[in-house]
Amino acid sequence: MPQLIELNTFGDDRGKLTVFEKILPGDIKRAFYIYGVSAGEQRAKHGHKKTWNALIAVAGSCRVVVTASKGEHIFLLNSPDQCLVIEPGDWHIMDEFSSDAILLVLSNEYYDKEDYVYPKP
Repeated sequence: MPQLIELNTFGDDRGKLTVFEKILPGDIKRAFYIYGVSAGEQRAKHGHKKTWNALIAVAGSCRVVVTASKGEHIFLLNSPDQCLVIEPGDWHIMDEFSSDAILLVLSNEYYDKEDYVYPKP
């Protein structure tokens, strides 16, 4: 089941610092970011058998539609102090990227093509 988490953020006149810790089970083994997505394009369109992912819009915004065991959930990621956790079994599509969007993805597993589930449940 997807979960939107407000990350701990500290700030003063020098700027802000947002902390990502103790969110995913195990260690972070993979990090990547998605940017430069053309208008109307969709990303992901898959789920994972064992991988947990944490999605953070570090700039701009995008929409994430997650199909989970308890139905469909829609999230707008538009703040770097929010983190969407997608669990194994959650099938997802990312779309409606703003032109300045940078979506950071942190995973607790290395890339494994056998872990991907493409048919939508």
